[in-house]
Amino acid sequence: MEKLKIAIQKSGRLHDESLKILKNCGISIDNGRDQLKVEASNFPLEIFYLRNGDIPQYLRDGIADLAIVGENLLYEKGDDLIIQRRLGFSKCKVSLAIPKQSTMKGVKDLEGMQIATSYPNTLQKYLDKQGVNANIHLITGSVEIAPNIGLADAICDIVSSGSTLFKNNLKESDVILNSEAVLASSPTLSKEKQELLDKLMFRIDSVLRAENSKYVLLNAPNDKLEDIIKILPGMKSPTIMPLAESNWSSVHTVITQEKFWEIIDELKSAGAESILVSPIEKMIL
Repeated sequence: MEKLKIAIQKSGRLHDESLKILKNCGISIDNGRDQLKVEASNFPLEIFYLRNGDIPQYLRDGIADLAIVGENLLYEKGDDLIIQRRLGFSKCKVSLAIPKQSTMKGVKDLEGMQIATSYPNTLQKYLDKQGVNANIHLITGSVEIAPNIGLADAICDIVSSGSTLFKNNLKESDVILNSEAVLASSPTLSKEKQELLDKLMFRIDSVLRAENSKYVLLNAPNDKLEDIIKILPGMKSPTIMPLAESNWSSVHTVITQEKFWEIIDELKSAGAESILVSPIEKMIL
């Protein structure tokens, strides 16, 4: 039987979250010390721990079938590869940043300037789109120091919280790309491996839905039920069960994280009481 081969970062900000989502999918992984390849014990899956920058080429060559990588890396090195799912973690931006004291306001002011970056392709695409001619200085290490030592007038780099920019006396001027972790696939999957991928994505979808939803139980007087049901989104329709106390019912439903507090406020105003909220481990539709 064929096995899916999935590449994840050997180390770095994506490593732990990548393993977490696989384990939440019920895939048992026994990580030996310093192993670069491990097999799942209960799913036909092999995991390769690779350098982040090498992963797109492994996918392109078919050595790895799948990878969990940052969308920013695919934009830089693998925009021909297929994004199967956005995974919702490790969110960041690729941005231009300039010295705080600079009079420049944005990319248009960087005409003829020197920009240091580890993302030359991403930066060049953006400059071309904006019609700006600037000199790109490729740096593989700490890009943020470049303006402080006179190496560049600006930088293009990953921004998460912005604290690194602040510490290096820089400010964000332009957001080039919003990024998050994605599940990407090789263009050379066999039919059997595509079937395995479909099974894996079914599990991933169930986990992602659960992470973005809450299970809600509430009590309500029967004469308020109609108004409360109109508020609830539900998966299809809420479950309603009578309580021991006459003329009262218990209502069970699911609310997405995005609209959670707005809906809770509406439910309280409509007469809902004793609202209980629980996390959901898996959500299968």
